[in-house]
Formats: sequence, C-alpha cells, structure tokens
Amino acid sequence: MSDVRELLACPACRGDLSADWRCFACGASFDAPDGIPNLRLSGDARTEAVRTFYDAAPFPGYPARDSLATLRLRAERSRFTQLLDRAVPGDARIAEVGCGTGQLSLYLARADRVVIAADLSRSALLLGAAAARRFGIRHVHFVETDLHRSALKPGIFDVVYSSGVLHHTPNPRAAFADVARLARRGGIVIVGVYNAVARIPLRLRRQIARATHFRIVPFDPILRERRHQPGRCEAWLRDQYQHPEEHSHTVAEIRQWFTDNDVDYLRSFPSTVLDDESDELFAPAVDDWIVERWIAQVGWMWRLGGEGGLFLSIGSRR
Repeated sequence: MSDVRELLACPACRGDLSADWRCFACGASFDAPDGIPNLRLSGDARTEAVRTFYDAAPFPGYPARDSLATLRLRAERSRFTQLLDRAVPGDARIAEVGCGTGQLSLYLARADRVVIAADLSRSALLLGAAAARRFGIRHVHFVETDLHRSALKPGIFDVVYSSGVLHHTPNPRAAFADVARLARRGGIVIVGVYNAVARIPLRLRRQIARATHFRIVPFDPILRERRHQPGRCEAWLRDQYQHPEEHSHTVAEIRQWFTDNDVDYLRSFPSTVLDDESDELFAPAVDDWIVERWIAQVGWMWRLGGEGGLFLSIGSRR
C-alpha cells in the first residue's frame, strides 16, 4: 500500500483525502499532529466521556523497559492471539477499531500486512505510535477517529478487529453495524465483548471494591500479576471497575447482530461447542444448541471471569 490515505476517508462525507488532509468532496480540513491524523468529529456527551476517561489513563499501558521481543512474548501467552496471527494472511489489510495503545496492532504488523490502528483517545495513540518507533515497526498507521463516524473506508479491509470496545459505547448494536461495514465481502469480522454470565465474578469483586473505596479488590489475578507496576494496575482498575459506560452481552445477542448485518457467524472464542478445540480460527464451528451454549457461558465464569469475562465472536461478511 503506497499511501495510507487509500484506506481512509473524510469522516463527514466519506470523500477522498488530499496529502494535506483536506477532503476533496466537502472541503473539510483536518490535520496530523505528531504524525497521527486527527479525523475525529465531535461525539455525543457519553462518547466524549469515554474518550476523556481513556485520555486520562490510556489502556493498556506498556511495561517499563518494554521491547519488541517482550511485546511478542506477552502477546503469545494468549492462545487466541497465536491463532489469529496464524489465520491472517501475510498481505492482509487489517483495521483494529478501538486499538487503545496499539499492542495487538504492533504484534500483527509483520510480513506485508498493513494495519490501521484507530482509536478516539489521542493519549493512547501517542503511546502506541511511540512504541512503534522504538520497535522499528512501520506497517502500522495510527488514526484518531470515532467508530460511529469513522475515517476508515468501508468495504475494503480483509480483517476488522474490535475487542473491548463495543460494550463501552452507548449503543453496542449500532456500533457493531459501523464496525462490520468496514470489512470487504468475504472479509473477517472479529468482536470481543463482555459476556453477561462470565462478567458476574468481576461484578461481585467490584461491589466489594466500591464498598471499601477500592482499598480491597479481592481475587483479581490481573492486579496480582501487576502488583509491582502501579501504572498498569491503575489502568486496569479504571478500565474494569470505574468505567463510565459498560454493557455485557450473551452469545445469542452477538449472533443476532451478525445476522442483522450480513455477517455469517463462524465461531466464538472460547468455543461454545463442547470438545471443539479447532486450530482454524476462521473455520466455522459445528452448530451448537442452546443448552450447550448456556453451559459454555456458565463455564466462562471460571475460565474468563478472572480477566473480566470478555469473549470473542468471529464471522465472515457476506
């Protein structure tokens, strides 16, 4: 890809953008301070509250003395990330919507892939762009934009990934529609949201934390792991326990979102199908049935509850 602008458009009218970030169609003018295009239009009060929240404490933070090697080692602790990297073609155009500080985008930016890492928090994007420079990664382009009036061109990305984002929007169903339309026909759409059942353990911990003014946050494995990294502990506490906008969803809800937006549901991760341990992340799972689906979600309270109860759903756009 010779010019990142081929993957971007004016957020106001979808027109093409000039070299100095002016829209050829409507004449709107934008800029790119610190090399990060500012293509975000003002949002509603709830969206602005979320943006301000993450500007104050970008999530997730980078550990001290981080390097490309430690970034990759950290990412590869996740079975999902390993399978995702294996499944995405080496020349794919990838959009990460709500990239935060961009750690997954940096990890995926290998071979000939081109990654657009988009977020509404400039503070988070600045951290991601600084890390990309430190690590010598040149295939990631950070863009400030809002997913509802996105500067990403619709219908051209091979993989569209948005995890930990939709459940922090005022209308997650509408936000999914905005994300899904970025994928080309046959492209992959991946979304990660809090599961209504798997989130129960964290909600209980949150009640205790609030009652003790956050002096006690019991049984949180992430806080234990980061106990010697105060900045990263604070970022986790804010994101999981103090967020101004939060929703949670069942597998059935997400499958309906897919159907309503011409996305063929392939599978969830973890799988809702018993004994389904496929290494093919983009292959359709065997059809489950409703009882099996609920059994899986109850099991996620133990499997996912320690990390907030987030699960991923994968589909292919028709």
